[in-house]
Amino acid sequence: MMTAKEVNFRQRVEALVAHIPPKRVMSYGQIAALCGNARAARIVGGIAHYGDLSLPWHRVVHRDGKLARGYPGGINGHKQVLESEGVHVDGVYRIDIRALLWFPDERENRE
Repeated sequence: MMTAKEVNFRQRVEALVAHIPPKRVMSYGQIAALCGNARAARIVGGIAHYGDLSLPWHRVVHRDGKLARGYPGGINGHKQVLESEGVHVDGVYRIDIRALLWFPDERENRE
């Protein structure tokens, strides 16, 4: 059974992911930090793996721009969904994270 703190963290993660705009990405660690636990990047990955499938989890990548092997369909599946939005994925399954990294507006974080 999850504690109230774990449920609250999960809800913050899912709410933040829901706001990532098309053609932009966030990293697991960035999401963890913005949701109150900078050391919880792996937990964010677990939430993504088992989370609400209607959320744009394909817009979450590793801090170096690498795609997630745990994404449904593996890294090829991750690549296909990102490319369908117009995001370029290179031959080693990496995106230009510097150009695509999204930083939510502070007002959105207070919701």
